Parts: sequence; C-alpha cells; structure tokens
Amino acid sequence: MSAVLTAALAYAATGWPVFLLGRSKRPLANCANCSTNGEPGTHDPQACKCVTCHGFYAATRDRRSIKRMVAIVPSGMLAIRTGAASGLVVVDVDPGKGGSETLLTLVKRGLCPPTRFVRTGSGGLHLYYQHPGAHSKIPNSAGKLGPGIDVRGDGGYVVAPPSVHPRTRQTYDWADERAAIEEMAPALAALCITPDPPAAPTAGRPSSLRSAGAISYPDRLLAALLNKVRTAPPGRRRVTLYGCARGVARMVAAGVIGPIDGQAALLEVGLAVGQTERSALAAITGGFADEGVIL
Repeated sequence: MSAVLTAALAYAATGWPVFLLGRSKRPLANCANCSTNGEPGTHDPQACKCVTCHGFYAATRDRRSIKRMVAIVPSGMLAIRTGAASGLVVVDVDPGKGGSETLLTLVKRGLCPPTRFVRTGSGGLHLYYQHPGAHSKIPNSAGKLGPGIDVRGDGGYVVAPPSVHPRTRQTYDWADERAAIEEMAPALAALCITPDPPAAPTAGRPSSLRSAGAISYPDRLLAALLNKVRTAPPGRRRVTLYGCARGVARMVAAGVIGPIDGQAALLEVGLAVGQTERSALAAITGGFADEGVIL
C-alpha cells in the first residue's frame, strides 16, 4: 500500500474521517453530476455516494471508500475533517505571519497546552486538540487568536501526514505520533466560540446599515440569503452566491455578524450546491470586497 493509503486507513481506524485534496491543498472538483445537482431535497452532499465530491463532505472512515478514493487520485494530498465529526480542533501556526510569537503568548496564558502536533510542509505547526463535543460548535477562524494563528474546527479540515507540500515539496510529519491529544483549554474554547467583534462601519455606508438595530432579525435575514443560494437554478449558483455574499457583507458592516462566521456560512452552502471551494471563496471574497468589507 502507498504511504497515503496506509495513513488514511490508520486515521480512519482512530475515528477520524479522511478525504483527498488536489495538489494545491484545495478540494477536488465535483464530478459532472454533482456539479449540477444541488437542489434542496435532491442531493445531500453529506450523503452523496461519490467518493471525491463536495470537499470535506467526502470525508469517510469506510475502508472500501478510502481505497477507492486513493485509487482514483493516487497523487492527492491527504486531509482530515476537523470538528465534531472527528473530535478534533487544530490550531494552525504560520511562522511567516508571526505565528511563532503569538503561540508563545498563548502558551504563557495557558491557552495552548502541550499536545500532539504536526510539523507542516511549510515550516509551521498543527496542534491537535480534542473537540469539546457536539454541544459546542468551534468555528473556523483566521487570525482571531492573533497574527499567524488559524483554527480549524467544525466545517474545516487540515492537511495530514504524510502529504507533501505543493510549494516546498516537504512532507507533513508527526513530531510524536504516540503523544496524547489533549483537551482544549476552557479559555481557548471560549475564545474560539466567542463571536467576532462588530466590524467598523464602512465609509459611505448608509446610516441605516451602520447600527445593529437596523436589522431586526439577522438570523432570519442570513437564513433567507443562504436559502437563495440553495434554491438557485443550475448556471446561476455562483452569481447568486456572489449576490448573497454582498448581502452578508452588509450584515457584517452593520455589526450583526462577524466576517469569519459570515464567510463560513456562505462557503458551506456554496459547497453544498456543487461549487468548488476555490470558486466559492472567489465569489464570497468578491462580494465582500464590493461592499467594502475586506476579509
């Protein structure tokens, strides 16, 4: 067996759902059928039988599916789905963005106790912690804990050993695969769960959108915007996602939703209707930028 298949089966036996990425660390493109079949009630990405479609929704612990997956994409990078699905939360440390200094601060504050970790192919670290449980949603975040620190939780994934980094050609390696995966420090979990602070009002934004009170029912508005994407007809899903991203960006500017939470909700629905992560993120980022909200 290949090293990737051996590792994938071992992770699955541990209880971690795995899937494959392309060489760019992005999810593989959906097959032709899944690219056009995203209407509500007709195609659940979590239940889809295609072993490589829908990004992290393809993650599985089934040995037969994993073997098929690796046979279809033998050169793919291995990934582990994070969040309650695997019982994992991963703190991603990027030294190039100041992550090493931030990590030292977090360690001194008792937020990042020693735990099992991976040395990434780009020279960073992935610190593996136990997810606190399905009762607590740990959202993905970028820079929320400080410069160079990302969190991968519910709705996320991390590249796993023995994948090879596409730029450096260095492998992802466990520092000590026998080390325990520790519980999240309660203070760290609290920081991850706490909503982002309201964004500063954008210059030129109408006053009606500057205050949180201008949107009486933000949950209903967000649900309506996401439903527009779910019900968009084939050929209109990406443009609908862009338009709804502008709507969510206005909610961010009004201070009723954090930018990371807004992006995550849009990305999840974009993947659910068959968009690739790259295409969905481009539409979301473009919609936010055109509303003056920079992610």
